[in-house]
Amino acid sequence: MESVYILVGRRGNGEFLVEVLNAGGVTLGAARPVSADDFPGYVLQEEPGSPRWVWEDTASIYPVLLEAGVRVERAHDLRLCHAILRHSVLTAASDLATAAPSRWDAALAIVAETRDPGATLFELLGEDIDPAGEADAGFTDAGAEFRRQLTAVAESEEPGRLRLLLAAESAGALIAAEMRFAGLPWRTDVHDELLTRVLGPRVGPGIRPALLEKLVGRIRLALGDPLVNPDSPPELTRALRRAGLAVTSTRAWELKELDHPVIEPLLEYKKLARLLSANGWYWMDTWIVDGRFHPEYLPGGVVTGRWATRGGGALQLPKQVRGAVVADSGWKLVVADAAQLEPRILAALSSDTAMADAGRGTDLYAGIVASGVVETRAHAKVAMLGAMYGATTGESGRLLPRLARAYPRALALTETAARAGERGDQVTTRLGRSSPPPGEEWYAAQSLASSEGAGDADERRARTQARDWGRFTRNFVVQGSAAEWALCWMAEIRRELRKLASDVGADAGSGLEPRSPSRAPSGSSSGSRSGRGGVVFADIPHLVFFLHDEVIVHTPEHLAARVATIVEDAAATAGRHLFGTFPVDFLLTVATVDNYGDAK
Repeated sequence: MESVYILVGRRGNGEFLVEVLNAGGVTLGAARPVSADDFPGYVLQEEPGSPRWVWEDTASIYPVLLEAGVRVERAHDLRLCHAILRHSVLTAASDLATAAPSRWDAALAIVAETRDPGATLFELLGEDIDPAGEADAGFTDAGAEFRRQLTAVAESEEPGRLRLLLAAESAGALIAAEMRFAGLPWRTDVHDELLTRVLGPRVGPGIRPALLEKLVGRIRLALGDPLVNPDSPPELTRALRRAGLAVTSTRAWELKELDHPVIEPLLEYKKLARLLSANGWYWMDTWIVDGRFHPEYLPGGVVTGRWATRGGGALQLPKQVRGAVVADSGWKLVVADAAQLEPRILAALSSDTAMADAGRGTDLYAGIVASGVVETRAHAKVAMLGAMYGATTGESGRLLPRLARAYPRALALTETAARAGERGDQVTTRLGRSSPPPGEEWYAAQSLASSEGAGDADERRARTQARDWGRFTRNFVVQGSAAEWALCWMAEIRRELRKLASDVGADAGSGLEPRSPSRAPSGSSSGSRSGRGGVVFADIPHLVFFLHDEVIVHTPEHLAARVATIVEDAAATAGRHLFGTFPVDFLLTVATVDNYGDAK
């Protein structure tokens, strides 16, 4: 009988347990052990049947398969899916949501905190797990958890949407593991050249590069203080005040409002000092291995469903070093980012056809201007950001009424979400991820403000906290739905890239024998395709980078045009997955380049 789900657990001794289940989660046979050596072969044998692998944590099990040269098509990540279903208003009445807290509720925080990516969920949650005892109990609990999840979805208000969300979230976990495994191609010689150009030659730890030191001299001269340290906010604040500047902090946005000879060199210093600390030579020595950057992505690491990273700062690669992301010889980078993603998501969520029409086949902000709503693209952008993030003063506040008249459905959706947050209610994304409720202090402040004897200060505090939470829920719906679109986009790209690989006769995971990729110096563009990643991705196009609304695919040059088409078509498909036939365009800027710096 063809399998539908295969439950996978891992014992403390490294052995795996597997159990085949039907679509309802009913076992089709007793669980059986599979040795660590035999596990990749077992998976490879079962993959032609397209099962959905069910395991507690993709990040702890999937790398074992990738190391052996095996990819899987589909999976169900119990940890990530539990977090969604436990808190979604769509499953609030389910046994899963109403049960007492369990180790599954602690799983997300514990896995995020551990520095050992190889540790399994049950190893982290258990106490001295007996390989044949408590680990088996953990496996049984995983099966029970999976059945609770299936039931919660089936009995929910929107089972179709939730199934899509859980599939997309789990696909994202596979993609995150694959991107970390393959690595982002990185030329350390180019990185060194870029740093030297803007900072000066490399120096030892604790010593400022020459161009930074020159800026320090200019700052000290402008302030008339030969000893001020611009790296010390308290010391710099005092020096600025002595120079007659009424500053409350040294943040860049506050400094930009001031007129003084020190501002220009100080802002330049802060920018370059940030580059040195975040992506300088030490970062390069730490994070680039065999010509690859291997960031650890954390799918669902933000409450809206956006990803986070643990170390390396992959979600904040500055423009100054993007030129070091260089395709291997004979390969290209297909770089794509979604234009005005969140406003387009808002148009679709609210079924605001006028806003969708403004972005049809063109820059949405330019379309708003062409519709006569505002005078400039800058005005359109600031007004839209104000609507999504709750700005009510300044230029945003002035322009919002005009935006509301032109696009009443869109603005009504954000206002409704904000009012819900102000009441302490939860809001929910397109596919079913719900916002967390406010904390106990928030409720205590609201209660105090409405009690007898509450003072003006109590009422002001409650109103401020309510507005703040309303701004959070206002954006949660849009940002969370945009994160869902991005997951569907990447999942579709991954699926089509696998088909392309099969079409050209280089199907990923076609064998278990690891090939020994050629090893090249760290700064070389003809490197190993990460050494480890070379086993699975040596000859096929694959995703290597993701940043909210942007992806990079590393592809053999002769397939680049087909990959670009896949990426563009996947955006439209993701839109249909979320919004059906609603006529909203998800436009992409797609560039096929040799280095990331040339994509912008």
